[in-house]
Amino acid sequence: MNVETSITGAAVADSGLPQQLLQASLGKLDAFCDSLRPLDKALRIAAKLGDEDTQKIANRLIAQLDKLEPSVTMIGQIKSGKTSLVNCMIGWPDLLPADVNPWTSVVTSLHLSPVELTPPTSAKFNFFEQDEWDRLVGGGGRIGELADRAGADDELEKIKAQVEQMREKSRARLGRKFEMLLGQEHDYGYFDQDLIERYVCLGDDFEDTEPDATSATQGRFADITRSADLFFHQPAIPMRLCIRDTPGVNDTFMMREQITIRSIRDSRICVVVLSAHQALSSTDLALIRLISNVKSRDVTIFVNRIDELSDPAKQVPQIRASIVETLAKHDGPADARIIFGSALWAQNAASGQLSSLPEASQEALFNWAEVAENLVADEENPSTILWHLSGVPALYETLAERITQGVGAEVTSQIVASTRNLINGMQLSDNLSAKAEVGETTIHLGTEEIATRLGALQNQTVEGLRQELISVQAAFDARIDRAHESFLERATEALISHLEKYGEQSIWEYSPSGLRMLLSSSYKLFGKKCQSAFSAQVGAAITELTELYHQSLQLPRDLFDIKAPPAPRVPPPVSLGQTIALDLKGGWWKSWWFRRRGFQAFATNFNELIKAETESIVADLKQDQAQAMREATLSCFQSFLSEQCAILQSATESASASPEKIDGIFGRSSLVEREKELREAHKQLDTYNK
Repeated sequence: MNVETSITGAAVADSGLPQQLLQASLGKLDAFCDSLRPLDKALRIAAKLGDEDTQKIANRLIAQLDKLEPSVTMIGQIKSGKTSLVNCMIGWPDLLPADVNPWTSVVTSLHLSPVELTPPTSAKFNFFEQDEWDRLVGGGGRIGELADRAGADDELEKIKAQVEQMREKSRARLGRKFEMLLGQEHDYGYFDQDLIERYVCLGDDFEDTEPDATSATQGRFADITRSADLFFHQPAIPMRLCIRDTPGVNDTFMMREQITIRSIRDSRICVVVLSAHQALSSTDLALIRLISNVKSRDVTIFVNRIDELSDPAKQVPQIRASIVETLAKHDGPADARIIFGSALWAQNAASGQLSSLPEASQEALFNWAEVAENLVADEENPSTILWHLSGVPALYETLAERITQGVGAEVTSQIVASTRNLINGMQLSDNLSAKAEVGETTIHLGTEEIATRLGALQNQTVEGLRQELISVQAAFDARIDRAHESFLERATEALISHLEKYGEQSIWEYSPSGLRMLLSSSYKLFGKKCQSAFSAQVGAAITELTELYHQSLQLPRDLFDIKAPPAPRVPPPVSLGQTIALDLKGGWWKSWWFRRRGFQAFATNFNELIKAETESIVADLKQDQAQAMREATLSCFQSFLSEQCAILQSATESASASPEKIDGIFGRSSLVEREKELREAHKQLDTYNK
C-alpha cells in the first residue's frame, strides 16, 4: 500500500465522515453492549411478569443499565492539544475552542448519547460557590496560600495584583454585582460555539496591558464558571459515554486543581495527554502526582502532536522509553498504556481535507506509516488510513477494554446478582401460588409478623453496618493522624540534622513522598475494611433472610439461594496528588529559607508551614474520600436489603393468596407459561457464569 499516494491524492469526504470513522473505532465497545443484551432480556421478562413491587425493582435495574455512563477524564500539559483530541473523540472536530489563547478554563463534561434527546442538545453551566470565590479573592487561591506561608512577599503581592485585575475584568464583563451570580446554574436547551466560549474560554493574560482583544461575549462568565455539562446525540456510539475535558493543574491560581482532582476521582478512566515535544519530564511532577494514585490499568497516556516530529519512526521509541523512565523514577503508574498519535491527523481525516496537511506533517505521516502497528495493508480509503495513524482508534480500543473490565464488569455483576435474586423470588412465588391454588397450606407465619421481622432485620443490620463503618473510619482517622504527626517529627528532625551539619547557608529539601505513601496505604486498608464489613453484613443478612424464608414456608434452607452483591469500589485517593509547599522547588523555597535565622526559628516555622499545608490533604481523606466510601457502602447494602425484603414479602403474599385471587391474577394456564419464561430468563443470566 502506498500511503503517500493515497493521502496526497485524496478528495474531500462527505459530512457524515466523522461518525463513520468514529463508529469504525468502537468495535470493542459494541461487543460490550452486545454482552448486556441477555441481562436486558432477563430484566424485561421480570418486569413483564412481576407484581407491582417486582416491576419496580426490575424497572429500576433496567434504568440503571440503560443509564450506565462510563466517564473518561482528560488531563494534560498546556499546549498538548488535549481539547483538539477531545473534539475528535466525540466526532465533532470543532465543538470546543482549541486555540492556545483563549484556553479551556473549566471542567467540561461532554455527555454523548446513542439515542436521540429532547431537546437534541442542551447545556448546564455551574458557577463557583461563594466560599470557593472568597478563597481566591481573599488569599489568591492555593498559590496565594502557598506564597503566604512560604513568606514569598513579592510573589504574594504579584498574585494579589493578578486577582484584583481578574476581579476588575469580571466586573467589566458582568457588572458591579457580578458576585451575586456565585452558586448559580445557567441551563440552556441548546448550545453552540458562541455559547460555549461565553462560559469556558479564559483569555486572561496578566502580562498584557492592552485592552481585552476578545469579543464582547467571549469568556464573559469564564472567571466564575466552575463546570460545564454539554448533552448531545452521537449515533456513532453504542452506549452513553462522558468525556471530561479539564484545565489540568496549571491554572494561574491553582483554583481548578481541586476540581480536576474531583474529576479524576469521579471517573474510572484517566487519559493523560502529552505533547511529543515535551513528553514527560521531572517538570511535570504535578501531573505525575495526580495519576500516581490511580490504578495503572485505569491510566492511558496519549502522546499527541507526533505530526510535528521530524522522524517519528525513530523518535517515538525514544520518547516512550523516556516516559517509562520518568514514571518509574517518580512512582507513577507502572503499566499504563502509552499511545502515540496526532489530533491534527484525526481532524483532517474527519474533515476529508487530507491534502491540506502541512508539508512537514505529511512527511511525518509517511515516516510514521512505515512502522505503525496494525495498519491494514490493503486499506485504500485515505481518510481511514489517516484516522488509524492518528491514534484515536487505538485510544478508543484501550478505553473500551478499560470500560469492559472495570466499571462495565462491576455494574454488570451487581445487576446480574439482583436480577437472579428477583427471578428466583418470582419462581418461588409461582410455586407457592400453585400450591395455594389446590388448597395446600404453605405459609406458616402471619404476614404482619413477617413484615415486623423484616423491619427489625433491616433496622438491625443497617445500624450494625453503620456502627461498624464508624468504627472503621475512627481507626482510619487515628492511623493517618499518627502518620501525619510522625512525618512532621521526622521532617523537623531531618531539618535540624541538616542545619547542624551544613549550617544555614546550605538549602535543604525534603520530599513529601513518604507521607503520601503512608496516607495511601492507610486509605487502602480503610477501603478493604469497608468492603469486608459490607460483605460480612451481607452474609449475616442472607443468613437471617434464609431463616425467615424457612420459618415462613417450611421449606429446606438450601432452596433459598440469595446472591450477594459485589462490594462497592474504593475510589482512588487522588487528593494525595494536591500540590503542597514541599513540592515547589526554586525561588519560593529559597525565599522561605533565607528569611529564617537560628535553628529554633527554622524548626518552628517549618513545622507550622508543613503542618498547615498537609492538613488539607489529611482533612480531604477523612471528610471527602472516607465519608464518600462510607456512604456508598451503606447505600449499596440498603439497596440490596430493600430488594430482598420486597422479594420475600411478595413470595409470602403469593403463598397466602386464595385460589380465586390467583385465578384472577394469573389464569389457569398462565403459571406454566410463566415458568417457561422465567426459565428463559435464567438461561439468559447463565451466560454470565462463564
